[in-house]
Amino acid sequence: MGILLFVIFFILLLLGTPIAIAIAVPSFLVIWAADLGTAVIAPNFFAGIAKFPLLAIPLFILAGFILERCGISQRIIHFANLLVGRRRGGLAIVAIGVCVFFGGVSGSGPADSAAIGAILIPAMYAQGYSRGYSAALIAAAGSTAIIVPPSIALIIYGAITNTSVPALFAAGAIPGFLAGLSLLIPAIWIARKRGYGSEQEGEEEQTCLWQAFKEAFWGLLAPIIILGGLYGGIFTPTEAAVVAVFYSLLLGFVIYRTLSLKEGYQILVDASETSAVVMLIVAFAGLFSWAGSTVGILDDLATMVMGISSNEWVVLLVINLLIFVGGMLIDAISIFYIFLPIFIPIIEHFGWNPVWFGVVMTLNLAVGQFTPPVAVNLYVTTQLANIRLEKTFKAVWPMVLAMLIALVVVILFPSLSLFVPQFFGLI
Repeated sequence: MGILLFVIFFILLLLGTPIAIAIAVPSFLVIWAADLGTAVIAPNFFAGIAKFPLLAIPLFILAGFILERCGISQRIIHFANLLVGRRRGGLAIVAIGVCVFFGGVSGSGPADSAAIGAILIPAMYAQGYSRGYSAALIAAAGSTAIIVPPSIALIIYGAITNTSVPALFAAGAIPGFLAGLSLLIPAIWIARKRGYGSEQEGEEEQTCLWQAFKEAFWGLLAPIIILGGLYGGIFTPTEAAVVAVFYSLLLGFVIYRTLSLKEGYQILVDASETSAVVMLIVAFAGLFSWAGSTVGILDDLATMVMGISSNEWVVLLVINLLIFVGGMLIDAISIFYIFLPIFIPIIEHFGWNPVWFGVVMTLNLAVGQFTPPVAVNLYVTTQLANIRLEKTFKAVWPMVLAMLIALVVVILFPSLSLFVPQFFGLI
Protein backbone atom coordinates (compact mmCIF):
# COMPACT_ATOMS: atom_id res chain seq x y z
CA MET A 1 0.00 0.00 0.00
CA GLY A 2 2.84 2.38 0.84
CA ILE A 3 4.56 1.77 -2.49
CA LEU A 4 1.23 2.26 -4.26
CA LEU A 5 0.82 5.60 -2.48
CA PHE A 6 4.08 6.99 -3.87
CA VAL A 7 3.84 5.35 -7.30
CA ILE A 8 0.41 6.87 -8.02
CA PHE A 9 1.61 10.22 -6.69
CA PHE A 10 4.65 10.37 -8.99
CA ILE A 11 2.66 9.14 -12.00
CA LEU A 12 0.11 11.91 -11.52
CA LEU A 13 2.92 14.41 -10.99
CA LEU A 14 4.64 13.38 -14.25
CA LEU A 15 1.31 13.67 -16.07
CA GLY A 16 1.12 17.31 -15.04
CA THR A 17 -1.77 16.90 -12.60
CA PRO A 18 -2.24 19.86 -10.21
CA ILE A 19 -0.24 19.18 -7.06
CA ALA A 20 -3.28 19.15 -4.75
CA ILE A 21 -4.97 16.46 -6.89
CA ALA A 22 -1.72 14.49 -7.25
CA ILE A 23 -1.53 14.33 -3.45
CA ALA A 24 -5.23 13.74 -2.78
CA VAL A 25 -5.97 10.90 -5.24
CA PRO A 26 -3.35 8.39 -3.97
CA SER A 27 -4.28 9.26 -0.38
CA PHE A 28 -7.96 8.48 -1.02
CA LEU A 29 -7.14 5.28 -2.94
CA VAL A 30 -4.78 3.90 -0.28
CA ILE A 31 -7.19 4.71 2.56
CA TRP A 32 -9.93 2.88 0.66
CA ALA A 33 -7.77 -0.05 -0.54
CA ALA A 34 -6.12 -0.59 2.87
CA ASP A 35 -9.56 -0.53 4.50
CA LEU A 36 -8.55 2.28 6.85
CA GLY A 37 -12.09 3.62 6.78
CA THR A 38 -13.13 6.45 4.49
CA ALA A 39 -14.74 8.14 7.49
CA VAL A 40 -11.24 9.22 8.63
CA ILE A 41 -10.74 11.40 5.54
CA ALA A 42 -12.83 14.37 6.70
CA PRO A 43 -11.41 14.69 10.25
CA ASN A 44 -7.84 14.24 9.01
CA PHE A 45 -8.43 16.78 6.23
CA PHE A 46 -9.65 19.28 8.81
CA ALA A 47 -6.91 18.43 11.32
CA GLY A 48 -4.29 19.27 8.68
CA ILE A 49 -5.29 22.94 8.66
CA ALA A 50 -6.84 23.37 12.14
CA LYS A 51 -3.57 24.53 13.68
CA PHE A 52 -3.20 27.98 15.20
CA PRO A 53 0.23 28.79 13.66
CA LEU A 54 -1.21 28.15 10.16
CA LEU A 55 -3.64 31.03 10.68
CA ALA A 56 -0.70 33.33 9.95
CA ILE A 57 -0.43 32.07 6.36
CA PRO A 58 -3.55 33.68 4.81
CA LEU A 59 -2.85 36.84 6.80
CA PHE A 60 0.73 37.19 5.52
CA ILE A 61 -0.55 36.45 2.00
CA LEU A 62 -3.13 39.24 2.40
CA ALA A 63 -0.48 41.66 3.73
CA GLY A 64 1.75 40.86 0.76
CA PHE A 65 -1.06 41.54 -1.71
CA ILE A 66 -1.91 44.87 -0.07
CA LEU A 67 1.70 46.06 -0.02
CA GLU A 68 2.16 45.02 -3.64
CA ARG A 69 -0.95 46.91 -4.82
CA CYS A 70 -0.37 50.08 -2.81
CA GLY A 71 2.91 50.81 -4.58
CA ILE A 72 5.43 49.94 -1.86
CA SER A 73 7.58 47.84 -4.18
CA GLN A 74 7.84 50.67 -6.75
CA ARG A 75 8.97 53.14 -4.08
CA ILE A 76 11.53 50.77 -2.57
CA ILE A 77 12.87 49.86 -6.02
CA HIS A 78 13.17 53.55 -6.95
CA PHE A 79 15.06 54.32 -3.74
CA ALA A 80 17.35 51.30 -4.09
CA ASN A 81 18.06 52.16 -7.73
CA LEU A 82 19.14 55.69 -6.79
CA LEU A 83 21.17 54.35 -3.89
CA VAL A 84 23.10 51.90 -6.08
CA GLY A 85 23.39 54.30 -9.00
CA ARG A 86 23.74 53.58 -12.71
CA ARG A 87 26.56 51.09 -13.23
CA ARG A 88 27.16 47.74 -14.88
CA GLY A 89 24.90 45.29 -13.09
CA GLY A 90 23.29 48.05 -11.02
CA LEU A 91 19.74 46.85 -11.58
CA ALA A 92 20.84 43.28 -10.80
CA ILE A 93 22.04 44.46 -7.37
CA VAL A 94 18.76 46.33 -6.86
CA ALA A 95 16.72 43.27 -7.86
CA ILE A 96 18.45 41.01 -5.32
CA GLY A 97 18.36 43.59 -2.52
CA VAL A 98 14.70 44.46 -2.99
CA CYS A 99 13.65 40.79 -3.33
CA VAL A 100 15.37 39.92 -0.04
CA PHE A 101 13.81 42.96 1.63
CA PHE A 102 10.32 42.41 0.22
CA GLY A 103 10.57 38.75 1.20
CA GLY A 104 10.62 40.04 4.78
CA VAL A 105 6.98 40.98 4.29
CA SER A 106 5.45 38.58 1.75
CA GLY A 107 6.95 35.29 2.98
CA SER A 108 6.29 33.71 -0.43
CA GLY A 109 8.76 33.12 -3.28
CA PRO A 110 6.24 33.36 -6.14
CA ALA A 111 4.63 36.47 -4.62
CA ASP A 112 8.04 38.11 -4.20
CA SER A 113 9.03 37.24 -7.78
CA ALA A 114 5.74 38.55 -9.19
CA ALA A 115 5.74 41.83 -7.26
CA ILE A 116 9.35 42.73 -8.07
CA GLY A 117 9.49 41.14 -11.53
CA ALA A 118 6.50 43.07 -12.82
CA ILE A 119 8.43 46.30 -12.27
CA LEU A 120 12.07 45.36 -12.74
CA ILE A 121 11.97 42.97 -15.71
CA PRO A 122 10.77 45.69 -18.15
CA ALA A 123 13.25 48.16 -16.60
CA MET A 124 16.13 45.69 -16.92
CA TYR A 125 15.21 44.90 -20.53
CA ALA A 126 15.19 48.62 -21.30
CA GLN A 127 18.77 48.89 -19.98
CA GLY A 128 20.00 46.07 -22.19
CA TYR A 129 19.62 43.07 -19.88
CA SER A 130 18.44 39.93 -21.65
CA ARG A 131 14.96 38.68 -20.79
CA GLY A 132 16.34 35.25 -19.84
CA TYR A 133 18.88 36.68 -17.42
CA SER A 134 16.34 39.07 -15.88
CA ALA A 135 13.75 36.33 -15.36
CA ALA A 136 16.35 33.92 -13.90
CA LEU A 137 17.81 36.54 -11.56
CA ILE A 138 14.50 37.67 -10.06
CA ALA A 139 13.27 34.08 -9.75
CA ALA A 140 16.45 33.23 -7.82
CA ALA A 141 16.34 36.35 -5.64
CA GLY A 142 12.60 35.86 -5.01
CA SER A 143 13.28 32.39 -3.59
CA THR A 144 14.93 33.99 -0.56
CA ALA A 145 11.43 34.98 0.62
CA ILE A 146 10.83 31.49 2.01
CA ILE A 147 13.90 31.68 4.25
CA VAL A 148 13.97 35.38 5.21
CA PRO A 149 11.52 35.91 8.10
CA PRO A 150 8.54 35.96 8.21
CA SER A 151 8.37 32.83 6.04
CA ILE A 152 5.29 30.79 5.17
CA ALA A 153 7.50 27.72 4.68
CA LEU A 154 8.97 28.04 8.18
CA ILE A 155 5.46 28.36 9.63
CA ILE A 156 4.56 25.04 7.97
CA TYR A 157 7.75 23.41 9.27
CA GLY A 158 7.08 24.66 12.78
CA ALA A 159 3.48 23.37 12.70
CA ILE A 160 4.55 19.89 11.56
CA THR A 161 7.53 19.46 13.91
CA ASN A 162 6.17 21.45 16.90
CA THR A 163 9.18 23.75 16.67
CA SER A 164 9.00 27.36 17.86
CA VAL A 165 8.05 29.54 14.87
CA PRO A 166 9.65 32.71 16.36
CA ALA A 167 12.88 30.73 16.80
CA LEU A 168 12.68 29.55 13.18
CA PHE A 169 12.06 33.10 11.97
CA ALA A 170 15.07 34.35 13.90
CA ALA A 171 17.19 31.45 12.64
CA GLY A 172 16.35 32.27 9.02
CA ALA A 173 17.61 35.87 9.18
CA ILE A 174 21.36 35.37 8.64
CA PRO A 175 21.07 32.41 6.17
CA GLY A 176 18.47 34.40 4.21
CA PHE A 177 20.77 37.37 3.78
CA LEU A 178 23.68 35.02 3.08
CA ALA A 179 21.64 33.47 0.26
CA GLY A 180 21.02 36.95 -1.18
CA LEU A 181 24.71 37.84 -0.94
CA SER A 182 25.69 34.60 -2.67
CA LEU A 183 23.56 35.58 -5.67
CA LEU A 184 25.38 38.91 -6.05
CA ILE A 185 28.58 37.23 -7.26
CA PRO A 186 27.22 35.45 -10.39
CA ALA A 187 24.67 38.22 -11.02
CA ILE A 188 27.28 41.01 -11.15
CA TRP A 189 29.85 38.84 -12.96
CA ILE A 190 27.42 37.92 -15.76
CA ALA A 191 26.10 41.49 -16.02
CA ARG A 192 29.59 42.97 -16.40
CA LYS A 193 30.75 40.23 -18.76
CA ARG A 194 27.79 40.85 -21.08
CA GLY A 195 27.72 44.62 -20.63
CA TYR A 196 24.28 44.77 -19.02
CA GLY A 197 23.20 48.13 -17.65
CA SER A 198 24.41 51.70 -18.01
CA GLU A 199 27.53 53.15 -16.40
CA GLN A 200 26.26 56.74 -16.67
CA GLU A 201 25.24 58.35 -13.41
CA GLY A 202 23.22 61.56 -13.59
CA GLU A 203 23.37 64.45 -11.09
CA GLU A 204 19.55 64.53 -10.98
CA GLU A 205 19.43 61.01 -9.58
CA GLN A 206 21.62 61.91 -6.62
CA THR A 207 19.61 65.02 -5.74
CA CYS A 208 16.41 62.90 -5.68
CA LEU A 209 17.83 60.33 -3.24
CA TRP A 210 16.47 62.03 -0.10
CA GLN A 211 13.03 62.45 -1.65
CA ALA A 212 13.02 58.78 -2.72
CA PHE A 213 13.95 57.74 0.82
CA LYS A 214 11.07 59.74 2.29
CA GLU A 215 8.63 58.12 -0.13
CA ALA A 216 9.93 54.63 0.65
CA PHE A 217 10.30 55.20 4.40
CA TRP A 218 6.96 53.75 5.51
CA GLY A 219 7.52 50.66 3.37
CA LEU A 220 11.04 50.22 4.75
CA LEU A 221 9.54 50.36 8.23
CA ALA A 222 7.19 47.39 7.64
CA PRO A 223 9.63 44.48 8.26
CA ILE A 224 11.21 46.38 11.16
CA ILE A 225 7.82 46.61 12.92
CA ILE A 226 6.91 42.98 12.17
CA LEU A 227 10.26 41.40 13.07
CA GLY A 228 10.98 43.80 15.93
CA GLY A 229 7.68 42.87 17.55
CA LEU A 230 8.37 39.17 17.04
CA TYR A 231 11.91 39.15 18.41
CA GLY A 232 10.97 41.55 21.19
CA GLY A 233 8.26 39.17 22.40
CA ILE A 234 5.52 41.75 21.81
CA PHE A 235 3.42 39.45 19.66
CA THR A 236 3.27 35.90 18.28
CA PRO A 237 3.75 35.05 14.56
CA THR A 238 -0.03 34.97 14.05
CA GLU A 239 -0.42 38.32 15.80
CA ALA A 240 2.49 39.62 13.70
CA ALA A 241 0.54 38.65 10.57
CA VAL A 242 -2.46 40.64 11.84
CA VAL A 243 -0.20 43.63 12.52
CA ALA A 244 1.22 43.29 9.00
CA VAL A 245 -2.29 43.39 7.50
CA PHE A 246 -3.37 46.45 9.48
CA TYR A 247 -0.10 48.27 8.78
CA SER A 248 -0.48 47.50 5.06
CA LEU A 249 -4.05 48.85 5.11
CA LEU A 250 -2.80 51.98 6.91
CA LEU A 251 -0.23 52.56 4.16
CA GLY A 252 -2.63 51.90 1.31
CA PHE A 253 -5.66 53.85 2.54
CA VAL A 254 -4.27 56.56 4.83
CA ILE A 255 -0.58 57.35 4.27
CA TYR A 256 -0.12 56.79 0.51
CA ARG A 257 -3.83 56.79 -0.37
CA THR A 258 -3.22 54.63 -3.42
CA LEU A 259 -5.99 52.12 -2.73
CA SER A 260 -9.74 52.49 -3.24
CA LEU A 261 -12.52 50.40 -1.72
CA LYS A 262 -12.97 48.67 -5.09
CA GLU A 263 -9.27 47.74 -5.20
CA GLY A 264 -9.46 46.64 -1.56
CA TYR A 265 -12.27 44.25 -2.42
CA GLN A 266 -10.28 42.80 -5.34
CA ILE A 267 -7.26 42.34 -3.05
CA LEU A 268 -9.43 40.34 -0.65
CA VAL A 269 -10.67 38.17 -3.53
CA ASP A 270 -7.15 37.51 -4.89
CA ALA A 271 -5.71 36.83 -1.42
CA SER A 272 -8.59 34.46 -0.64
CA GLU A 273 -7.99 32.49 -3.84
CA THR A 274 -4.25 32.20 -3.19
CA SER A 275 -4.81 31.25 0.46
CA ALA A 276 -7.38 28.62 -0.54
CA VAL A 277 -4.90 26.98 -2.92
CA VAL A 278 -2.18 26.93 -0.26
CA MET A 279 -4.45 25.60 2.49
CA LEU A 280 -5.93 22.96 0.16
CA ILE A 281 -2.42 21.65 -0.50
CA VAL A 282 -1.71 21.75 3.25
CA ALA A 283 -4.87 19.75 4.04
CA PHE A 284 -4.29 17.10 1.35
CA ALA A 285 -0.58 16.87 2.17
CA GLY A 286 -1.48 16.22 5.80
CA LEU A 287 -3.84 13.45 4.68
CA PHE A 288 -1.08 11.99 2.47
CA SER A 289 1.32 12.00 5.41
CA TRP A 290 -1.26 10.32 7.68
CA ALA A 291 -1.96 7.61 5.10
CA GLY A 292 1.76 6.94 4.57
CA SER A 293 2.40 6.80 8.30
CA THR A 294 -0.56 4.48 8.93
CA VAL A 295 0.47 1.93 6.29
CA GLY A 296 4.07 2.07 7.57
CA ILE A 297 5.89 3.25 4.45
CA LEU A 298 7.29 6.39 6.10
CA ASP A 299 8.92 4.42 8.93
CA ASP A 300 10.36 1.99 6.39
CA LEU A 301 11.84 4.86 4.37
CA ALA A 302 13.34 6.43 7.51
CA THR A 303 14.94 3.09 8.42
CA MET A 304 16.26 2.72 4.88
CA VAL A 305 17.87 6.19 4.92
CA MET A 306 19.54 5.54 8.29
CA GLY A 307 20.69 2.15 7.01
CA ILE A 308 22.74 3.78 4.25
CA SER A 309 25.50 4.72 6.68
CA SER A 310 26.18 5.20 10.38
CA ASN A 311 28.01 8.43 9.54
CA GLU A 312 25.68 11.38 10.14
CA TRP A 313 27.38 13.48 7.43
CA VAL A 314 26.68 10.82 4.81
CA VAL A 315 23.04 10.60 5.92
CA LEU A 316 22.78 14.42 5.90
CA LEU A 317 24.17 14.48 2.35
CA VAL A 318 21.61 11.88 1.22
CA ILE A 319 18.79 13.83 2.89
CA ASN A 320 19.82 17.08 1.21
CA LEU A 321 20.05 15.37 -2.17
CA LEU A 322 16.51 14.03 -1.67
CA ILE A 323 15.27 17.50 -0.68
CA PHE A 324 17.01 19.13 -3.64
CA VAL A 325 15.60 16.68 -6.18
CA GLY A 326 12.17 16.85 -4.54
CA GLY A 327 12.29 20.66 -4.52
CA MET A 328 12.90 20.64 -8.27
CA LEU A 329 9.64 18.74 -8.79
CA ILE A 330 7.25 19.62 -5.96
CA ASP A 331 6.36 22.77 -4.00
CA ALA A 332 7.86 23.35 -0.54
CA ILE A 333 4.64 22.74 1.40
CA SER A 334 4.17 19.27 -0.10
CA ILE A 335 7.84 18.43 0.50
CA PHE A 336 7.48 19.27 4.20
CA TYR A 337 4.44 17.05 4.65
CA ILE A 338 5.79 14.16 2.58
CA PHE A 339 9.42 14.14 3.74
CA LEU A 340 9.36 15.42 7.33
CA PRO A 341 7.63 12.32 8.78
CA ILE A 342 10.58 10.40 7.30
CA PHE A 343 13.20 12.84 8.56
CA ILE A 344 11.92 13.45 12.12
CA PRO A 345 13.13 10.05 13.46
CA ILE A 346 16.50 10.67 11.78
CA ILE A 347 16.76 14.15 13.35
CA GLU A 348 16.07 12.64 16.77
CA HIS A 349 18.48 9.73 16.17
CA PHE A 350 21.45 11.98 15.40
CA GLY A 351 20.45 14.71 17.86
CA TRP A 352 20.31 17.47 15.25
CA ASN A 353 18.87 20.80 16.32
CA PRO A 354 15.37 20.98 14.72
CA VAL A 355 15.66 24.76 14.29
CA TRP A 356 18.93 24.42 12.37
CA PHE A 357 17.55 21.53 10.31
CA GLY A 358 14.43 23.57 9.46
CA VAL A 359 16.58 26.39 8.09
CA VAL A 360 18.76 23.96 6.12
CA MET A 361 15.74 22.21 4.64
CA THR A 362 14.00 25.48 3.76
CA LEU A 363 17.12 26.99 2.18
CA ASN A 364 17.49 23.82 0.10
CA LEU A 365 13.85 24.10 -1.00
CA ALA A 366 14.44 27.76 -1.90
CA VAL A 367 16.97 26.59 -4.49
CA GLY A 368 14.34 24.24 -5.90
CA GLN A 369 11.97 27.16 -6.51
CA PHE A 370 14.15 28.36 -9.40
CA THR A 371 15.78 25.08 -10.49
CA PRO A 372 14.35 23.48 -13.68
CA PRO A 373 12.39 21.47 -14.69
CA VAL A 374 9.58 22.45 -12.29
CA ALA A 375 10.55 25.87 -10.94
CA VAL A 376 7.56 27.80 -9.66
CA ASN A 377 9.40 31.13 -9.45
CA LEU A 378 10.75 30.74 -12.98
CA TYR A 379 7.26 30.08 -14.29
CA VAL A 380 6.16 33.39 -12.75
CA THR A 381 9.06 35.47 -14.08
CA THR A 382 9.09 33.91 -17.57
CA GLN A 383 5.42 34.81 -17.89
CA LEU A 384 6.27 38.38 -16.94
CA ALA A 385 9.21 38.43 -19.39
CA ASN A 386 7.07 36.78 -22.11
CA ILE A 387 9.67 34.10 -22.86
CA ARG A 388 9.84 30.31 -22.73
CA LEU A 389 11.27 28.61 -19.64
CA GLU A 390 14.15 27.13 -21.68
CA LYS A 391 15.50 30.64 -22.35
CA THR A 392 16.47 30.97 -18.69
CA PHE A 393 18.40 27.70 -18.30
CA LYS A 394 21.82 29.07 -19.24
CA ALA A 395 21.51 32.06 -16.90
CA VAL A 396 19.98 30.25 -13.92
CA TRP A 397 22.61 27.55 -13.30
CA PRO A 398 25.35 29.87 -11.93
CA MET A 399 22.76 31.18 -9.46
CA VAL A 400 21.76 27.66 -8.45
CA LEU A 401 25.43 26.85 -7.81
CA ALA A 402 25.94 30.05 -5.80
CA MET A 403 23.00 29.36 -3.50
CA LEU A 404 24.03 25.72 -3.08
CA ILE A 405 27.40 26.99 -1.83
CA ALA A 406 25.51 29.19 0.67
CA LEU A 407 23.58 26.07 1.73
CA VAL A 408 26.83 24.17 2.35
CA VAL A 409 28.11 27.06 4.50
CA VAL A 410 24.91 27.03 6.60
CA ILE A 411 25.20 23.25 7.04
CA LEU A 412 28.86 23.40 8.09
CA PHE A 413 28.38 26.35 10.47
CA PRO A 414 25.15 25.83 12.49
CA SER A 415 25.90 28.99 14.51
CA LEU A 416 24.86 31.05 11.47
CA SER A 417 21.33 29.77 12.04
CA LEU A 418 21.33 29.51 15.82
CA PHE A 419 23.07 32.76 16.84
CA VAL A 420 20.06 35.09 16.46
CA PRO A 421 17.47 32.86 18.21
CA GLN A 422 19.98 32.24 21.02
CA PHE A 423 20.67 35.97 21.31
CA PHE A 424 16.96 36.71 21.76
CA GLY A 425 16.50 33.75 24.13
CA LEU A 426 14.15 31.89 21.78
CA ILE A 427 16.00 28.55 22.11
